[in-house]
Amino acid sequence: MSSNELGPLTRKVLDYELTMKRLLPTVEAPADWAPLAELVATDGFERIGTFLEVQDWPQYTEMLTRWATATAKFETTLRRITELASHVYYEIEERHFHGDSVTTVNSMTVFEFDEAGRIRHLDVYLQQPRPRSGG
Repeated sequence: MSSNELGPLTRKVLDYELTMKRLLPTVEAPADWAPLAELVATDGFERIGTFLEVQDWPQYTEMLTRWATATAKFETTLRRITELASHVYYEIEERHFHGDSVTTVNSMTVFEFDEAGRIRHLDVYLQQPRPRSGG
């Protein structure tokens, strides 16, 4: 798929991911996510996470900051991306690097956009390996 075939909201999702990856090594506080906020309707933003936790923009950037300070590097492989009306369905394989270990998960995030083309809602779904039992 070439960039000419991508819809305008799909491009914004890809910009969102690139911005996250660019900011990751430098983030120390929630305010450091300001470039990401340019893509988001921060006043009415809501994220529903993998444990059905609900976060507004300040809560989300606090969580992102904790993740960023514990993550050395973040890589993704795109599996599928589909734009439909005001939604983008974004399925990826994620690799989170922490010291010598790598955590790999499959995720799908549904991005919902407002009339101005800003992200107003995220629904996050996750597949991950079961922890190994000791023994």
